[in-house]
Amino acid sequence: MPERLLVLAVDIDNDLFRKTKITGPVIGKNENIKAATKLALADPQETDANTMFEAVRKYDELKKAGYSVSIATVTGAEHEGYVADAELSRQIDLVLDRFKVDACVLVTDGASDNRVLPILKTRVKVNSVDMVRMKQAEEFENTYFTLIEKLKEPHYARIVFGIPAVLLLLFAISYYFNFGWQLPVALIGLYLIFKGFGVEDIFVEYARGFGISTNRVSFIFYTGFILFFILSIIIGAGAYASFAPSGPLTAISYGLESFLLLFPVSLVLYLVGRIIDLENKRLRYRAINQGTYTGYAIISIMLLYLVAAWIIGQIYFWQLLAFSIVAIILGYLVSILSMSLKKRAIDKIPLKDKNVVNEIGAYIGKIINVDKKRGMLVIKTDYGNTIRFDIDRITNVSDRVMVR
Repeated sequence: MPERLLVLAVDIDNDLFRKTKITGPVIGKNENIKAATKLALADPQETDANTMFEAVRKYDELKKAGYSVSIATVTGAEHEGYVADAELSRQIDLVLDRFKVDACVLVTDGASDNRVLPILKTRVKVNSVDMVRMKQAEEFENTYFTLIEKLKEPHYARIVFGIPAVLLLLFAISYYFNFGWQLPVALIGLYLIFKGFGVEDIFVEYARGFGISTNRVSFIFYTGFILFFILSIIIGAGAYASFAPSGPLTAISYGLESFLLLFPVSLVLYLVGRIIDLENKRLRYRAINQGTYTGYAIISIMLLYLVAAWIIGQIYFWQLLAFSIVAIILGYLVSILSMSLKKRAIDKIPLKDKNVVNEIGAYIGKIINVDKKRGMLVIKTDYGNTIRFDIDRITNVSDRVMVR
């Protein structure tokens, strides 16, 4: 008996979902042809489309040779790393549960071999690796155009152009106001912390949904948010410059304290504007999340203000400790209030029969029941399996339910 083979194409950075909204895994010859065609039409220079077409060609070739063959395409996540690997593992398990195979033929563009092969080899024997190379990519001229196209994508443009531009502006502003080199370096360090802990992605998502239009009631709140935010920066920079001769720690503390005087006002204005927009779109669950995050942000700002006040000697340490305990209690109360509002919102939202996806857009299944007593969503996958998710894991509800 010939081996039962699985031809597996891999799109590790999930271009398929980002450009066509098709979620992995894509199973079957016809479905792969449809998905690859749609991806090629969305971006004719996309190598993942060629990888999928090559997988179909390999599938036909093996089938003619008399093998029992199946075909599938699995996807990862936009930002490679643990999340992408975990999603690949989940989708590979789904495919292998559906097809009982003896070995696998891996088809890749060469960029993801070192990540995919270790994951795949722990689950099934890999008989062959078929690497797809674009002929045009071997020529210098076309490599140049490939790089130019990549630089048009927002993710790469922010890294290649945005970061150097911000650095140059920071040092120019610091030189003009005689702030010294410490302030730009501190801001760069703060950005790297945000980048390392994934805070930058949250800000990018907020910026995408931050649509300002004079036709909306929220326009005045967004305008106030921007004005108070700029005013906070000016006041903070002025305080830093005034106390610069006293030493860097004192100057930064005074600058931070002055900046945080009006910054909470700008946050509240932003929150009100976002809630108005989300309520108008009937996205109440997301509006509650906005309120929760802003509540946590204001409490964190309050703690930073108190630390700065303690450093410059405006309050005693015991006062800092007492206020910190109060802030922790307030954070706990915000969390309880948020959960209560979310449960009330869920009671009013019909969740049954809605599709469920995770935060990177991968399809999980359809809600068949909501167990409100236990706080659980009962989800049925495409393969007939039933899984349960805690309601607390819901991050967004619209035409579909997103869970973390």
